[in-house]
Amino acid sequence: MSFPAGKSEVNGLEPTGWWDRPCGGRDVMRLAVPLIVSMSALTVMQFVDRMFLLWHSKESMAAAMPAGMVYFMLVCFPLGVASYVSTFVAQYRGAGHTERIGSAVWQGARVGLFCTPLFLALVPLAPWIFRLAGHKPELATLETLYFQVCMFGAGGFVIASAMSAFFIGLGKTRVVMVVDSLSSLLNVVLDYGWIFGHFGLPALGIEGAGWATVASLWFRVAVYAVLMMTPRYRLPYRLWKGRSFNAPLMKRLLRFGGPNGLQLLVEIGGFTLFLLLVGTLGEDAMAATSLAFNINLLAFMPMLGLGIALSTIVGQQLGGNRPTLAARATWTSLWMAMTYMGTMALVYVAIPDVLMMGHAAGISPEEFAKLRATTVVLLRFVAAYCLFDALNLVFVSALKGAGDTRFIMLVSLAITPFPLLAAWAGMRFAGGGLVWCWVIATLWVSSVGLLYCARFLHGQWRNMRVIEPELLVGDA
Repeated sequence: MSFPAGKSEVNGLEPTGWWDRPCGGRDVMRLAVPLIVSMSALTVMQFVDRMFLLWHSKESMAAAMPAGMVYFMLVCFPLGVASYVSTFVAQYRGAGHTERIGSAVWQGARVGLFCTPLFLALVPLAPWIFRLAGHKPELATLETLYFQVCMFGAGGFVIASAMSAFFIGLGKTRVVMVVDSLSSLLNVVLDYGWIFGHFGLPALGIEGAGWATVASLWFRVAVYAVLMMTPRYRLPYRLWKGRSFNAPLMKRLLRFGGPNGLQLLVEIGGFTLFLLLVGTLGEDAMAATSLAFNINLLAFMPMLGLGIALSTIVGQQLGGNRPTLAARATWTSLWMAMTYMGTMALVYVAIPDVLMMGHAAGISPEEFAKLRATTVVLLRFVAAYCLFDALNLVFVSALKGAGDTRFIMLVSLAITPFPLLAAWAGMRFAGGGLVWCWVIATLWVSSVGLLYCARFLHGQWRNMRVIEPELLVGDA
């Protein structure tokens, strides 16, 4: 699906309504809804995963969050490069050069293939990583086990991201919705089986949760591969003919996708270090933080689908030299994100127990009461930064769709060390505890959101492209 230049078939005029006009509400929602459903499915998967682990033991849930973040941090750079294929696909599509798409997708998939041996080489280092964090031995043992298992799926995670980027860049977001939903369903079923020992599977606890994740990731790779090799996609986009290594295109992918991957690495790395700092406050603080972030996925992950859709629309419009429509899609997306995030902020404050019902069902009321009291306080911080998170997500997505990844990377490199140092110093020298850490996290998210908003308003992104200049079309 691509988007028109903007003329109506009625009297040759462009519709003026917020919903009907090109890159207005209808166009954005048409592309975004399947991705929102896809991200919601992933959210439910992670939510249920943490819930099952809490039912198994509070220690398991407390260990899964930091271990999962360390795993994701180490995957971030290649993941950021591979997923940036969607911008190349969108801009090639917008410029009318679909014959370049297959080669771009293969370069992204190669990133995952090349990195798989490196991921596996990290497995023996896991005990050292979590001992260095200073967590209690029991928690560090569970973290190590979960991390080691998850690394067997890291290569599949990156390869599947390049494959899904193909469909996202084309605007075929319903395909992504179906594949990701099936993968999430498989993960939930295997979680239940491998954590508790059902369906003839062994009861492995947190290790079982890791294997369920690995199986679902490689399942995505298999399904995407089958779909991409059908004549409908293989022939027009040269998915088979373009499989050879393309050094110039790989260089362009690394030029624009590299900063994207580094930015993701720095931000997730900073967040992971933040979680490791919180882990030094004790198991209860880590469990409450994990629960609060797990609940916040209900707000953030669906809007991540909106952000991915926005990047695609911006890429397609800039590929066709239509920056005005790209800007319109951005402001449309911002209104949607602010409305949803604002609503979720009210829910966090007014009825937090509704969001914790599932977690409470699997443990004793006495054990949950203390966890609930702390989590309710933390959800108020989440509510405070929700709207700024919407700014962050929307404007970063628009800038990435244009190719402004270097600025995003520089902001991450410049900003991330300060909140980490502030949190550590407050804990080390001023007796700061969990609330202090969350004050810093709230200021962190808010400041970054405002910076990206200012960058978008500056407008330099309007003249940026990631594809070869000679392939660009004239103004529509």
